[in-house]
Amino acid sequence: MFTRMLKLRLLNAVAPAYFFMATAVTFILHFCFFIPTIFPNADTSLTGSTTLHTVVFLFLMFNALGNYIMTITYPAESANEIVVPVCSAHCSDKVDAHYLLNGRHFCKLCKKVILKRDHHCFFTGNCIGNKNMRYFIMFCIYTSCTCLYSLVLGVAFLTVEYSISFENPLTFLTLLPLSTGYFFTGTVSGLQLFLVLMLYVWLGIGLVCAGFCCQQVLLVARGQTWCQMQRGQLVENRSPWRSNLKDVFGTRWILGLILPVQTAETCFEDTDQHKQD
Repeated sequence: MFTRMLKLRLLNAVAPAYFFMATAVTFILHFCFFIPTIFPNADTSLTGSTTLHTVVFLFLMFNALGNYIMTITYPAESANEIVVPVCSAHCSDKVDAHYLLNGRHFCKLCKKVILKRDHHCFFTGNCIGNKNMRYFIMFCIYTSCTCLYSLVLGVAFLTVEYSISFENPLTFLTLLPLSTGYFFTGTVSGLQLFLVLMLYVWLGIGLVCAGFCCQQVLLVARGQTWCQMQRGQLVENRSPWRSNLKDVFGTRWILGLILPVQTAETCFEDTDQHKQD
């Protein structure tokens, strides 16, 4: 158990660094390679398209980073419990957290009591619970959109710069192994191979974030958490799905779709303490 906990702590430190590195690489590729190549400055007829793509990319990136920061700014820990409570008799003694009572968990990585804990996110380095679930879901949505949008621009860049045709659906499937082989034979440059690798990174992150987001929205609509689903525990006195979504996304949910701002009350301590997890 000590070895596994050490691996989790290492992952908790490496994952945020990986996220910021991937974000910086995406930002540099977009403004230093994609936009100048796909929309050259000499062509004045493409000025509107250049501005549009730049605004869309900055909007997606701003919301992804903004909700990432909000997820960390509004942690899910209990402000009333400084001393760790005694673990309940029903605790399954998970490696990363102990189940307490009344919807509370003690996270061994955060070393704090978490209200209505869903899971521990290694990319943000903290637990996702009742106070930051909305920001986490929006973070997943905009991260997925940013990655898939970058994937499209990356494909366009390879088509314009290296004359790679993607008309054949099998091109994308064979692109990485062929590019790797051509790189070792000296036919493909290191930059081209790196761009091909980034295409697969964007595709993977985009699909994973999209799938994870759908799962979280479904759990929120059911009034359930990931911890409850893992234990196979059903939610008693389940509220209507509209009410559950409103509790997380707030009444100003439309504003929250376009800006990383607070749209719901964060003071659920009194109500969540009386709810069974």
